[in-house]
Amino acid sequence: MGKLAPEHSSPQQLEEVRAATAKEVAILRQLAGHPHIITLIDSYESATFVFLVFDLMRRGELFDYLTEKVTLSEKEARGIMRALLEAVSYLHAQGIVHRDLKPENILLDEELRVRLSDFGFSCHLPPGQRLRELCGTPGYLAPEILKCSMDETHLGYGHEVDLWACGVIFYTLLAGSPPFWHRKQLLMLRMIMEGRYVFGSPEWDDRSETVKDLVSTLLRWDPSERLTAEQALRHPFFQRCEGREALSPFRRFRVSLGAPRAPRASGLSHGAPSPWVIDSPIAFRLYGHWVQRGEHQSRAALFETRPKALTLAPTPPSPPAVVTTTGLGPR
Repeated sequence: MGKLAPEHSSPQQLEEVRAATAKEVAILRQLAGHPHIITLIDSYESATFVFLVFDLMRRGELFDYLTEKVTLSEKEARGIMRALLEAVSYLHAQGIVHRDLKPENILLDEELRVRLSDFGFSCHLPPGQRLRELCGTPGYLAPEILKCSMDETHLGYGHEVDLWACGVIFYTLLAGSPPFWHRKQLLMLRMIMEGRYVFGSPEWDDRSETVKDLVSTLLRWDPSERLTAEQALRHPFFQRCEGREALSPFRRFRVSLGAPRAPRASGLSHGAPSPWVIDSPIAFRLYGHWVQRGEHQSRAALFETRPKALTLAPTPPSPPAVVTTTGLGPR
């Protein structure tokens, strides 16, 4: 729904809103029928609003699902990423760049089927042409978008930015935290510009080398070396058996315990103070108030705050079943 408020906007601004909405509607109609892209059912305009009617996606955003689950198994991540990459492949085949791929723009229905949504930043990109506009969500921006905004001689960017964002989403699904994150946005953007991320321990200790390879090839700093959506779908990760995942000894141990663990600190390569990473669904529910939803916020907002009552004193040996949540912060 787009708001048309003459009392707060100039005629030029109103016309820009109408034009942007018309462009999004045209793109949605062009993409109609794909199983992993949201369906625009109808659109109409009143005196103050432009209404877009879509499929009802009862499970909401992938962001919220990930907030509940914290991390996903490789099998579940495979299903989500296959659907996302198929949607991106179709977009690019139609000459369209999304430019704002993130968990908030991926919707789930009751059966957890994926639909890509929010095409407000999408645009057509004819063959041989490049884009220069700075747009998107900071944590998901590709390095070439940032470089383009800083260097007037830069050649621009293309479809490859969507694959970088897919790599960021993929990493987040498996690790429970984004690959590029710092409390200070300028330092986070520097990490992106340098393509600096790590497969940290213990989040990645029990992940396969195959999935690490796919994430790495999506997060290639040089866009010419980055996989296309079609190439990514042919990666061995998507050719593996769809049966039960082989669990590492570490993951089998975690599953056998079946109990929540306390939050842990996870370091980043730049040497800044470690952000808190919540690594169990119960702990995540306790700290869910940290994830504030807003125009400039995303799942990464979770890592901006430290629980004041929590210390890093060694935990005495005790059975997992007696782990408590007392004193871990406001409920």
